[in-house]
Amino acid sequence: MSIRTLNDRGVLARWKQYLPVTERTPFISLNEGSTPLIHSPKLSAIIGRDCQVFIKYEGLNPTGSFKDRGMTVALSKAVEDGAQAVICASTGNTSAAAAAYAARAGITCAVLLPAGKIAFGKLAQAFIYGAKVVAIEGNFDDALRLVREIGETEPIAIVNSINPHRLQGQKTASFEIIEELGDAPEFHLLPVGNAGNISAYWLGYDEFHRLGKSTHRPKMVGFQAAGSAPIFHNRIVEKPETIASAIRIGNPASWELANTAIHESGGAIDIVTDEEILRAQAWLASHEGIFVEPASAAGIAGIFKSLDPQRAHERRLPHIPDGSRIVCTVTGHGLKDPDVAKEQCGSVIPAKADKSEIVRLLSK
Repeated sequence: MSIRTLNDRGVLARWKQYLPVTERTPFISLNEGSTPLIHSPKLSAIIGRDCQVFIKYEGLNPTGSFKDRGMTVALSKAVEDGAQAVICASTGNTSAAAAAYAARAGITCAVLLPAGKIAFGKLAQAFIYGAKVVAIEGNFDDALRLVREIGETEPIAIVNSINPHRLQGQKTASFEIIEELGDAPEFHLLPVGNAGNISAYWLGYDEFHRLGKSTHRPKMVGFQAAGSAPIFHNRIVEKPETIASAIRIGNPASWELANTAIHESGGAIDIVTDEEILRAQAWLASHEGIFVEPASAAGIAGIFKSLDPQRAHERRLPHIPDGSRIVCTVTGHGLKDPDVAKEQCGSVIPAKADKSEIVRLLSK
C-alpha cells in the first residue's frame, strides 16, 4: 500500500464523487472528517418516548472544529486555480482551519479578526500555523466586509463560507450521519452563527435524499445566542454580544440559505441565553464526557429548551414524535476556549503529600 493511499482518508478522498473536484485538483488534506457520531444515553433518557439522541462531535477534526471539512475543499480548489495566498475573516475557528490548510499547501494565509474578541486557544492556532494575523477595530461583520473588498482588488482567494467550496466540504458531515444511522435522522439541531453549517447540512441531506440514499430529510433546527440572533429577529444586529464567540455574528453570510433550509425542512430557528449555553456546556462534559466550546453547546441548550412544552410552543419549535432520532452537531472542541471553562470550574484543592490527608479531603 502506497503512502498516498494510507493518507488519503479525508473528506476529498472519501466523498470526491459528490464534490467539485477534477483530475487537476490537489488534495490538501489533514485526514479531516469521519468524526464520531456518539450516542447520548442520558439525553435520550431525558427526552424519553423511545427517542435517541446522537452527538456529531466535530471538535475531533484536525484543528478542532467543523471548519476543516470546508477548508480542505476551499484550499484545494484555490491551489488548483493557482492561488499563492488566501484570506479570511474569522471569529476564531475559520482562522485556525485556513492557517493550517494553507501551511499544508505551502501558501500564505492572512486572517482578519475582531480585536479582543477571539478566544486565546483559536488565536494561538492561527499564530502557530504561520498566518499573518490582523486585529481590526470592529466586529466579525466588519472584518468580512473588508475581506470582500480586498478580494475584489487583490490576487488573493477568499476562504470564508461565501466561497461555495466551503459548504460543499461541510455537507459531507450529513453523508456520514446517513451512512452510520442507515437513514437520515428525524431532527438535526445545531448552533447558528454565520449560518454556513446549517445550510451545508441541508445541502447534503437533500442531495443524498434525491440520490435515494435516505428515505426522508430531517427537520433542521438552529439555535442562535440571544444577544446575537439576526435570523431569529429577522434584522441585522449591529453589535452582537455573547459568551459564545464562534456565533457572535450580526449579519450572517449564509442567511438566505439558512432560511431556505429551515423553511424547506419544516424546522425552526430559536435563541438560547448565555446562561443556558454555559449550563449545557457543563452538563455535556460532566454527564456524557464530551467537552465542547460554548457555541457548540447552543444545540444542547436547545434540546433542554424544547423539553419545556410552554417554551417550545412559544417559540414554535417542532414537536418531537415518539421514536425520533435526533442528531446534535457540536462544532468545536472545548479547548478552543479554555478560559470560559475555567471560570465555571471548581478550584484546585491544596494538600500535603500525605495519604490520610488526601483521603480526608476527598471524602468531604
